Amino acid sequence: MLSLNSFLASALLLATAFAGPIPAADAAPAALEKRQTTCGSKNYDRNDITLALNAGCKHFQAGTTVSGYPHKYNNYEGFEFDVPGPWQEFPIIDNKAYTGGSPGADRIIFNEYCEVAGEITHTGASGNAFVGCSGTST
Repeated sequence: MLSLNSFLASALLLATAFAGPIPAADAAPAALEKRQTTCGSKNYDRNDITLALNAGCKHFQAGTTVSGYPHKYNNYEGFEFDVPGPWQEFPIIDNKAYTGGSPGADRIIFNEYCEVAGEITHTGASGNAFVGCSGTST
């Protein structure tokens, strides 16, 4: 009987040694890439991109908006994003997260997993269309 108890104790120790935490189901996946970009003549650093992504993602996951953002981005311009859609757009502004009012010309595009697809701007585009910021192309 002693060897059975020893075997069971060893098996239990071995099983716990290989056990790992299970990720929380409600944990937001990390963005693929948080980078700096230039939209028109405006430079945004990693912090600006991170603030826009986090605010947009938070609203998207909660089903809320601020002045209509985030909202679906249809990609009429045909950008080639590295992450699959559907996509959402949310304003990028300098040194803080967008909280309402004029959204400016620049947007971060992200998918339902809060992965950054790219950054786009109305600056230099015709009408209400967009052109890519640095690193985002058609």
